[in-house]
Amino acid sequence: MPHDVTMPQLGMAQDAGKIVSWLKAEGDEVAKGDALLEVETDKAVMEVEAQASGYLTGVSAAAGADVPVGQVIARISESADAPDATPASDVPEAPGADGALPDGKEITMPQLGMAQDSAVLIGWHAAPGDAVDADDILFEVETDKSTMEVPAGTSGFLAATLAAPGDDVPVGVAVAIISAKKPDAPVARGVAGATRAPVADIPAETADAAAPKAPPASEPAPASKPGPWPPVAPAPDGKILASPKARRLARERGLDLARLVAAGHPQPYHVADLEALAVLPVDAPAPIPASGMQLTASIATDGLAEFATWAAQAHGLTDANALLAGLAGASLPDRKGATVAISRHGTLRGYDVPSSRALSQVAPSDTAPDLSVRDLRGTALRRASIGVEETPVLTLTSAQDGGLTLTLECGPDQLAPDQAIHLLTQFAARMEQPLHHLL
Repeated sequence: MPHDVTMPQLGMAQDAGKIVSWLKAEGDEVAKGDALLEVETDKAVMEVEAQASGYLTGVSAAAGADVPVGQVIARISESADAPDATPASDVPEAPGADGALPDGKEITMPQLGMAQDSAVLIGWHAAPGDAVDADDILFEVETDKSTMEVPAGTSGFLAATLAAPGDDVPVGVAVAIISAKKPDAPVARGVAGATRAPVADIPAETADAAAPKAPPASEPAPASKPGPWPPVAPAPDGKILASPKARRLARERGLDLARLVAAGHPQPYHVADLEALAVLPVDAPAPIPASGMQLTASIATDGLAEFATWAAQAHGLTDANALLAGLAGASLPDRKGATVAISRHGTLRGYDVPSSRALSQVAPSDTAPDLSVRDLRGTALRRASIGVEETPVLTLTSAQDGGLTLTLECGPDQLAPDQAIHLLTQFAARMEQPLHHLL
């Protein structure tokens, strides 16, 4: 099946990117991870990597073209003679295009990963008509990998919400409008034709109480809303299909998603399904899993950029990701070597950090990581709370004052409390003043 290559969103405020050059020609064979093209935004020029292997076909945007975020610009097909990609005119139209909307700045669904083409809107943190600041959390989205909060990005009034909770919204499609003046009639609507996340069944004993009363004859009956799409079949390997946020909340509340499977509730499970899980009769006390740890540190300055320039000029260490991996791996409480994975702009790279902790000896690696670093510097995100993953995770986010916020998330079986404190304290010191690493 062909894989669409879309214009990525490399920053929350970005709505388009300029193609600087194609690094592969149409018909060339490409492997997953190969650099396909260079894209220029108002802040940087970056390479975009292939997210699948095959042949580059259907290139629909030439070098020099300004392309909206989310628009298909090529395909990766199984053969070099595959049909052309979808033309630019077939990009999904923004919701609400058929009705009058308030004037203001459109807020679009961000692209939180290179392979992401849509995200489910979980909920709004502001109501239509509310005043919002640029750094206020506006809404929460869920992809197949994480749940994240998205800031408004601009100050004003929330004049329109163009997607409802549960809507699966394509990347680049407008989900809100923020106006400079308070709107007289704020708009709230959903995305036309959007896939709606399944809603939990109402227990039989509460169905009558939850049923809305019939409206008086003098009032017009409200228009019926479309129901959820048919649930997908359970995974053949017995794996429970659930969103990352539903898994995290279930773990924190001591709820077992397997009980929903046993009760016959359709998958995949979302946060709304936890309410149905909470009222299921309990046959026997279920073991409550230990909750994960989350530690946060703030530093006044990000010293890595200046240190990376010095390391490149003085010692020829030009891979900034390798330097970041070296500082993170050296912060672990033991003196053994470690493998560190660096995730940035949807690209994942692994590095082996030797027991000597010498930055010049950090080398690329395909080994499963002992520690992961999610680098969100340069994005509009100010904090991220995703939950315990397979390895301890350090998340880097920029602060308004030019500093950094460092968040460590891990499980009790991954690091003891004193080890987690040691890791975050040492890493924060190295990020603020990397020269301390050499002492």
